[in-house]
Order: sequence, then structure tokens, then C-alpha cells
Amino acid sequence: MKQFLVLWLLLGSGSLLYSVENIDASKEQIKIEDISNERSRANMQKWLNGTFGLKPYKDNYLIPIGYATKEYPSHKPGIIYDNKEAELQVSLKLQILHNLFGLDERYYLSYTHHAFWQIYIESSPFRESIYNPEGFVVFPVSDRDSMFQMRSFKFAIAHMSNGQPNTTDIAGFNGFNLSKSINYFYATARFQHGTLLTDFTLMAPFPGSANLSDNPDIMKYLGYTKIKFTYFLNDHMFSLMVRGNESSLKGAIEAKYSYPLYADTYLYAKIFHGYGESLVDYNREVTKFSIGFSFSR
Repeated sequence: MKQFLVLWLLLGSGSLLYSVENIDASKEQIKIEDISNERSRANMQKWLNGTFGLKPYKDNYLIPIGYATKEYPSHKPGIIYDNKEAELQVSLKLQILHNLFGLDERYYLSYTHHAFWQIYIESSPFRESIYNPEGFVVFPVSDRDSMFQMRSFKFAIAHMSNGQPNTTDIAGFNGFNLSKSINYFYATARFQHGTLLTDFTLMAPFPGSANLSDNPDIMKYLGYTKIKFTYFLNDHMFSLMVRGNESSLKGAIEAKYSYPLYADTYLYAKIFHGYGESLVDYNREVTKFSIGFSFSR
């Protein structure tokens, strides 16, 4: 029954996205042609059009089924998690400034919410929700002559946490702390060679960040470097991400695939292997296959 609920939510989301271009039924009979005040008419037109300043940032998706090769530990007394779960992500950005230093750079705020939903067990709890706000600036780069073909440089300040309390001293948790978080910087250089995009990222936590007290060795598993390849072939989109820590030799690899179904709905599949799939189990190796639908690429 819960599986059908997820599917219903999915289809509803797809229908909603499909109808974005149409005027809301509650507004379609409103006429503004005879309004003499130009500013009022312009703002009413903007309202009718449903202009939305927020844009997709990372992948937005709903995955009804993700299958890991072993069960997830719950860390919570009396709860046993399955190795099957649903997964969803909502990720949006808002441009707030442009060309502040005359370099055609753009400044953004973004928010990504990533949730792991144990719909296949009793009461269907969320195994973890990750909250990831960012502030970043993107500088366009017009490199047409060199072999690198650099297209942009991005610098970001970000926070990532699971919003859980410190449980270290609470009976029943056996000293385990559910709270996981990190403040960090990262910089990404993007390159293009035809339909192949390459993103190279360097990441570092805030110096002396108090958040690392929840997970002092997290960078050992997340790593300081990441490279992502994105390739377009006709309607198909493929991506391959590899990140890691050169000292610990730990990290992760993730492959994704998407294909348009209708409007802004895509078939979406991914395979993940390594560490850091979720924050609460950042130091646990996971292999997981997931398939569902995305609403942005």
C-alpha cells in the first residue's frame, strides 16, 4: 500500500510539472488588457505567468526503490532498517546578485534537501534527512583556444547536517551520536569538450569548525577532491563521479543515467559504491542501486 502511495505522489508531481506552462485554472479568466496603470498591469501579468525566481540546482528526483547490498543500521533502540528504501531530493537555487566586480559573475543562494525513506518497514520512518544550504559565486570563463576549454569557476561556502540531536550521553544509543554535520568550502572548475563536461572540485572544512566534533574523521571518508564527468548522447545523459581522500584511500564512485519520458520528467537510475552516501553512516561502505524519476537534470 505504501508503495502505491509513493507512486501516486510521483505521478502527481509529474503532472504538476507538466502543467507549469499553463496558467492556473483559478487565474485563467482574469483579464488585464484594460488596466491603464502600466506598473500594475505588468505586475499582474507576472503574477498570472507564475514567474518563479527559484531554479533547479542539483538533481530533483523521487526514487521509489533503492536496493543496498546489506541492511542499514538504525542506531535507534528498537528499530531495524531494511536494505530497500525510497529516496527523494529537492534542490533549488536563487540568483541574488550579478556582475558585482564587472566579471559577469553571478551570486546564488541554494538549498538541497535529501531524504532516505524506509517505506518498506512498519511506520515508514525516514532513515535520515540531510539539509544542505549553500552560498556561491560562478565566474564564466571563455577559454576557446587552450586544450583545457575551461567554461566556469565556482566558489562556494556550504553547510551540511542531518538535524539530529547529540545522543552520545543518552541511554540506549551506546555512545553513538546521531548528530552529523560539517561546514565547508569548495571550488569547482568546469571544462567542456563537445558533449563531455568535466567538473573538478576541491573541498575543505572550515578551519577549527565546531561541527567537526560530531564527526572528526569525516574528511577521511568524504575526501578533499572530486571529479565528475557528464556526457550527452542524443536524449541520453550519463554521469560518473569519483571522490576520495588520497591519504586514507577511501571515497566513493557514483554513476547516473537519465532519459526523457515526457515534459520535464526523466527516467533516472544511479549506482553508488563507497562512503558518505548518507551523513549518519558516512564511515560505512555502501553499495546501492536505485531507479526512479527525476524532474531536472
